Amino acid sequence: MKIFFIASECVPFSKTGGLADVAGALPQALVARGHQVSVFLPRYRETEPGRVIVAKLAVHLGRQVYEPSVQDGRTLAGVRYFFLDYPPFFDREGLYVSRGKGFPDNPERFALFSLAALEFLKKQGAPDLIHCHDWQSALVPVLRQSLYARDPQLAGVPIVLTVHNLGYQGKFAAGVRKRLGWPRALVSAKRLEWKGRVNFLKGGLVCTDFITTVSRKYAEEIKTREYGCGLGQVLRGRADALEGILNGVDYAAWNPETDPFLAARYSRQNLSGKQACKKDLLEQFGLPAGNRSKPVVGIISRFVSQKGFDLIADVAGALLKKDLRLVALGTGEPACEEMFRRLARRFPRQVGVRVTYDNALAHKIEAGSDMFLMPSRYEPCGLNQIYSLKYGTVPVVRATGGLDDTIEPFDARSRRGTGFKFRSYSGAAMLDCLERALRVYSEAPGAWRRLIRNGMEQDYSWGASAGQYEELYQRLVKRAQTG
Repeated sequence: MKIFFIASECVPFSKTGGLADVAGALPQALVARGHQVSVFLPRYRETEPGRVIVAKLAVHLGRQVYEPSVQDGRTLAGVRYFFLDYPPFFDREGLYVSRGKGFPDNPERFALFSLAALEFLKKQGAPDLIHCHDWQSALVPVLRQSLYARDPQLAGVPIVLTVHNLGYQGKFAAGVRKRLGWPRALVSAKRLEWKGRVNFLKGGLVCTDFITTVSRKYAEEIKTREYGCGLGQVLRGRADALEGILNGVDYAAWNPETDPFLAARYSRQNLSGKQACKKDLLEQFGLPAGNRSKPVVGIISRFVSQKGFDLIADVAGALLKKDLRLVALGTGEPACEEMFRRLARRFPRQVGVRVTYDNALAHKIEAGSDMFLMPSRYEPCGLNQIYSLKYGTVPVVRATGGLDDTIEPFDARSRRGTGFKFRSYSGAAMLDCLERALRVYSEAPGAWRRLIRNGMEQDYSWGASAGQYEELYQRLVKRAQTG
């Protein structure tokens, strides 16, 4: 099959979250299964330019005509990449936000991106299937169903829309319709309108041929009032076209046996290098590295309310009375960033914080920590708990979304399980769960080693997930061909 991905970020070119990891790894896994895959991306400031292959792509947005270029982003691991280059929209510090607020012209930016993707396909030739991701490309199925409904090349091409995080929807004031020059029919209850606003993701959900999300549990959660982020009703209405497919991970990049960022490499059979990694991690954060028997709890995350860090704030005093060290890496909401900085100032010998994006340090945290904490309010899939399993770093997670799907509670008697989970969204429940993990760590070293090895035995590579996507694509293409 010829598959065309449309995504707003993708490693190794641009990244703010897990979407970039999936947009980077899934196409490669599909190529390995014999498919022809291309990825269409914006060219941000951080993305190296490529050879221009379309100098002026005429894109009509209302009465305005834009002329972005399309560049060849080269071929990596068999995947062909294309960049949409329009510096007034994409040559900026940051992909979607500045100082915690979305760019005010985000509607124009990603309307242009979506229209340009379709216009580019008209020049290049239609694929067998289009795969869009999140609100930034959710306009594609809306446009295909409306402005391009009679286009002979694109009208019959099936579209899959993957929701990586329902909390981000591309919601804008109703006046956006006039700014974009759209007809009223496009911003109607049947398409983009939702509760008096323009909602890019809602439009995509009702217009796409099929919806996927990134874990089985999250696919069920988002149909509920609690986790539906206001769109539960829409998703319940499309339940027959909704499926959860768990994200895989790229073990070529995340493997303690080969990781170039580690002070020492190690394996399930020989864990000795993990102690050297722990010493190196503590030194990186300026924490006492002499007594390495004390447990280290790691966090790598966007510092946003979704991730449950208010629970840490609620029980910080009791938590830091435990004989442990806490290291955290990430950026995000100013209030969350300041909460972690405040903890580091209050407990300078126990807490280390870096408010930045640092890939090398992320690898060091995965390898040097004893436990990895993810107390998320909700978590569509989560990747770090899966990386942690591979690195012998025991996950302590809230039982939601992909965290619930991937972590099996450890049972000391049977010695089965891969981590520790709590269900109630409260600081007390999180603290109790951590205390259970700490007891096994300090009182039952043999059980702890078994727990580590249980996790390292797990396989969440992209093979199985890519196979599920392949089956879905084939089903949709066949249906489109037979009418």
